[in-house]
Amino acid sequence: MTAPPRLLVSACLLGRPVRYDGGHRAFDSARLADWVAQGRAIGFCPEVAAGLPTPRAPAEIADGRDGIAVLGGRATIIEPDGRDVTAIYRAGAQAALDFARAQECRFALLTDGSPSCGSRFIYDGSFSGTRHDGIGVTTALLRAHGIAVFDPGSFDALVAAMEAPTRPSA
Repeated sequence: MTAPPRLLVSACLLGRPVRYDGGHRAFDSARLADWVAQGRAIGFCPEVAAGLPTPRAPAEIADGRDGIAVLGGRATIIEPDGRDVTAIYRAGAQAALDFARAQECRFALLTDGSPSCGSRFIYDGSFSGTRHDGIGVTTALLRAHGIAVFDPGSFDALVAAMEAPTRPSA
């Protein structure tokens, strides 16, 4: 019998105060709470794992780029004062991938908008609140390694994926 799939979850979605502003974005879902209780959903914050404090300065991917460009060395992640924090965010993405692999997570539920975890939209690097379609660096790295990433807005699709029958390996 194949074990049920496991899920990496942005720690802020589980109510942990790890966001840049010291807050969280708790996602209220009985299903998610059940998965956590069953040990199928595990919280993780790439920024905290990379050593960033909470609270911390906000960061955005510069020049309207996205996490794919960051991984390819074509974009940077900056703070409002211009400090380049790309290496820290890349390290957090790698830590998330390593953790997901160690926990055998096939799926991830990540918060949207973040330069790490955004999976539908991120901010444009102007710190003006302008967002655009794009993904964060952690999402880009997880997807590049076969981990399906969902955001809270696509939770129903995640439930379907997590509960789809799996076939045992041959």
